Amino acid sequence: MEPYRIKVVEPIPVTTRAQREQALRRVHYNLFGLRADEVTIDLLTDSGTGALSAAQWAAAMAGDESYAGSRSFFHFRDVVQDLTSYPCVLPVHQGRAAERILFSALLTPGQITLSNTHFDTTRANVELAGCRAVDLPCPQAEDLDSTEPFKGDIDLRRLEEALRGPDAGRIALVVMTLTNNGEAGQPVSMDNLSRAAALCREHAVPLFLDAARFAENAWLVTRHEDGYRHLSPRQVAEQAFRLADGCLMSAKKDGIVHIGGFLGLRDRSLAERCELLLIATEGFPTYGGLAGRDLDMIAQGLTEVTDPRHLQARADAARHLARLARDAGIDIVEPPGLHALYLNAGRLLPHIPAHRFPGHALACQLYLEGGIRSVELGSLYLGREDENGTPVTSAPYELVRLALPRRTYGLSHLNHVGEVLAATARAKERIPGYRLIEQPSLLRHFRCKLEPDVDADGAR
Repeated sequence: MEPYRIKVVEPIPVTTRAQREQALRRVHYNLFGLRADEVTIDLLTDSGTGALSAAQWAAAMAGDESYAGSRSFFHFRDVVQDLTSYPCVLPVHQGRAAERILFSALLTPGQITLSNTHFDTTRANVELAGCRAVDLPCPQAEDLDSTEPFKGDIDLRRLEEALRGPDAGRIALVVMTLTNNGEAGQPVSMDNLSRAAALCREHAVPLFLDAARFAENAWLVTRHEDGYRHLSPRQVAEQAFRLADGCLMSAKKDGIVHIGGFLGLRDRSLAERCELLLIATEGFPTYGGLAGRDLDMIAQGLTEVTDPRHLQARADAARHLARLARDAGIDIVEPPGLHALYLNAGRLLPHIPAHRFPGHALACQLYLEGGIRSVELGSLYLGREDENGTPVTSAPYELVRLALPRRTYGLSHLNHVGEVLAATARAKERIPGYRLIEQPSLLRHFRCKLEPDVDADGAR
């Protein structure tokens, strides 16, 4: 059972099939455009969508809204320092702000960043700095059906080759994403992180953690990695932070808050440069674009998130939804993690080619069948076409992510999702692909417009 009881409830919107069809047409078949009151179960993201605890609401009431020197900041700073060991802590309004500030201070045009997999905004901020983001996922990540527990690892051989290779002088930074959201939320082992850290130290390249889901990564380490099973998730997380030179964190995930994040740094000179950018673009260093109450709520959330009971409940929910998907005949990326389930849309919809976006087609169908909002992680997200719509690159896999907000949905909600998955699988032959009709030049999946790929008679 969930390790909490419900104190406040919010009505869930229930819509008809006709209303959902009309809504999709209105937003040009981009699920990001839907209004929240048009969505029954919102699994678009686990970022900023969790439920706050009574202790977090109490912390909010004690927030100090002083512009400078707020006591809320010092409480927040002490909690972050105790967890991460980083002496310099800069609050920001969310993770992508930390990315922008760090990369603006650290990178120069033409440089390279390496990662187990860059998240979409991380890659965008690297590219906006005039640099190139290179992903080095481990070979095990290529087998979506494998139950190998640490498919989020970085490929150490390729990392060492890059650090010793002809472009070594251009490598400015290595980012390890915990868990690896770009590789289906798979965790990173402590052994892999330790070896990557040693290589970075050997070649004098800073190592940073994208720590948005640090606690969930630590939980999976305690479940599956020899030498760490006797430790608590908090102890594993502390060790992980101490291996790196700093971290970027969106607290909207494992801080269990609706807004906020931070940049943690060991290098005081780099911290000073980042602080100047923070003041110019986010706010004074003791609030960083956040209210004092937000800082106090983050501090409380960071203490709650490593509770084994909370993490066990997350794991149980993911396993339950995984069983429902398999029972419906929909393959998932194995093994299921904690923050999301990843559906193998390419395998379910082989009649839809990559440049007609089978992942997006499945996501739209889940909404039409039962009001579930999810997100495509396939060729709409990662692919490219030329000006004539001819594919240039396609994603290696066509996936749909069902993200699980923290402490928000219970068993009956997940059972509804399972029923919708089953109905969608039964209708798979009738699901059309989609074609782009308008797209921005960067992060197109957020704002693009699409239409079903059907002929005049309504057939695929």
